[in-house]
Amino acid sequence: MGAGPPSLLLIMADQLAASWLPAYGHPIVQAPNLTALAEAGAVFKSAYCPSPLCAPSRASLLTGRLPSRTDVFDNAAEMRASLPTVTHHLRARGYSTCLAGKMHFVGPDQLHGFEERLTTDIYPADLQWTPDWRLPLTERLPWYHTMESVVRPGICPASMQQDYDDEVAFHAVRKVHDLARSGPDRPFFLTVSFTHPHDPWELRARYWNRYDPAAIDLPAIAPIPLAEADPHSRRLRQMCGADVLEPSAAQVRAARHAYYAAVSYLDDRVGELLEALRDTGLDDETVVVFTTDHGEMLGERGLWYKMSFLEPSARVPLIVRIPGRPSQRIHDPVSVLDLAPTLLELAGDPPEAVDSDMDGTSLVPLMADGAPPRSAPVLAEYLAEGVTAPAVMVRRGPYKFIACEGDPDQLYDLAEDAAELTNLAEDPGLDAIRRELREEVLRRWDLQDLERRVCASQHERRLIVRALDRGAFTPWDFEPSADGSERYVRTRTDMYALQRRARLDAPAATPEASS
Repeated sequence: MGAGPPSLLLIMADQLAASWLPAYGHPIVQAPNLTALAEAGAVFKSAYCPSPLCAPSRASLLTGRLPSRTDVFDNAAEMRASLPTVTHHLRARGYSTCLAGKMHFVGPDQLHGFEERLTTDIYPADLQWTPDWRLPLTERLPWYHTMESVVRPGICPASMQQDYDDEVAFHAVRKVHDLARSGPDRPFFLTVSFTHPHDPWELRARYWNRYDPAAIDLPAIAPIPLAEADPHSRRLRQMCGADVLEPSAAQVRAARHAYYAAVSYLDDRVGELLEALRDTGLDDETVVVFTTDHGEMLGERGLWYKMSFLEPSARVPLIVRIPGRPSQRIHDPVSVLDLAPTLLELAGDPPEAVDSDMDGTSLVPLMADGAPPRSAPVLAEYLAEGVTAPAVMVRRGPYKFIACEGDPDQLYDLAEDAAELTNLAEDPGLDAIRRELREEVLRRWDLQDLERRVCASQHERRLIVRALDRGAFTPWDFEPSADGSERYVRTRTDMYALQRRARLDAPAATPEASS
């Protein structure tokens, strides 16, 4: 890596739990490109999302702040334009900033510091998906998850999500080529965000056929009887109808088969991007980060999708490859909140400036040789559909503590009970630990005030939705320019000069012309 600040490539998946990747020990899923990236980089074995839902988690990734500080409480909460992001910080430092793919920005600002956006988003930018904590769970809103993805996974040559990610990969690879053409004047921050392996799971046959149906595993934890499940898990099962339409073992196996195929599809797109970095020689000066917004329960305990603090939903992959650095396996609990300060420190900001107004902490010290164990707790929040009061999580050492007003506390020792089957909140032998973590919750959050703010936000947004549904409709969704006048031959173009400018030779010596 050169003497100047490195370029930064952030690759994101959607709804990919760490536990479903071979780099984290899964024996069946095939993801060779992500495995190779992990073998060359630092793999954080216990990384958690800031919120097990898309928009809040992504806003927190970019800002280093919890959802309660960004006010992005759910998938229809506006991310205000005045909220500083890592993109703003890097752009102020002179980085070129570009986004390809999904970021689930809600509101009129669809850039949040990115100079350029290569594709539209896949989800709406408006307020339609606003939850309503006043409603009983039996009153389903039309955008809630259903079990359709579980009982009807599909083999298809084309789908909305494949079309989208094909487009994201195409434009991202082209952007890498363009960055190589432009030379090393400015480092870049390129974010490439795919929608796979988010449901619905509809994949081309070649991805499905990579797996032997007989080899697909059933969930390690069978559905827990409803009366024995924790209250939040019961709510999530009710929301998506998991106990009304109980999938058969064959349907569960087919859904997991399709999810694994979706991971392989994603891995191919990641491979295209990494190949472009290698082909252009940019990989020697580019830090590559791979992560996701949240996980996927995939039938474990009878739960599907996300919105839970249980490990398959909340623990995510986090891989950081720094040119010239050896591979590492880091077991300390960390958060996706830590990415923003990490990227800023890698870009040259001093640590005291990086962490000043962020809930995350730079991971750079943790990647140093002989780094001491990390003592800071990992924090997460859930403020969307499926609860009627804020739910929060604290992970400190081996212990995970979950609190939500009206629900019994949950305390798990992940070192002894990785499957989180035994709630230790009432164990007298751990009373001191429970009190300590409960005090951490009370110190970190004013849960009553947070509930008031969330409910007020929902009320305001529902009013706006009703108003904007009437009269002329003005969308906030971002549509990139289709202007190609400077890229291809036109009547007044110097064809040969354009061709010379557009040519990007491989960094190795070109082969000699044959005689």
